[in-house]
Amino acid sequence: MSQLSEAAVAQITEICSRYENEPTPLMMILSDIQKEYGYIPLDVQELVSEKTGISVAEIYGVVTFYSFFSLKPKGKYVVGCCLGTACYVKGAQNVIDKFSELLGIKPGETSDDGLFTLDALRCIGACGIAPAVSINGQVYPKLSVSDVPGIVEKYRNGEVA
Repeated sequence: MSQLSEAAVAQITEICSRYENEPTPLMMILSDIQKEYGYIPLDVQELVSEKTGISVAEIYGVVTFYSFFSLKPKGKYVVGCCLGTACYVKGAQNVIDKFSELLGIKPGETSDDGLFTLDALRCIGACGIAPAVSINGQVYPKLSVSDVPGIVEKYRNGEVA
């Protein structure tokens, strides 16, 4: 916890106190922290444990089980490639492989420049427009491998907000 600033400790403490009367507050606390900081490192989990009485093991288990929580900072642009059944059979593996090649990272990693995080997702509920990729909430439907370089270039050049 020594790595956390006083302001961060105060804010995380306030987030924990928001849910002190909830019978099962952990998901709400972690969600608020993830929204605020973009990830939930071990020192934050230790502070949440101290403030709530929930064991670090339980908190860590929740953070690592759910894909929307992260132990490490994510890039400015989070590229979520759906690998659910519909997307997979329509070539999603080739699409994610192309993103991986162009970005120089594997799924679950963030580029050295902090610009991109590549995530392999199980299903984003876009089966009718498979294969689909989501970048910071923007869904790209029916992607082909040939679409990927142009998409990456737009984000690299700051053409997309």
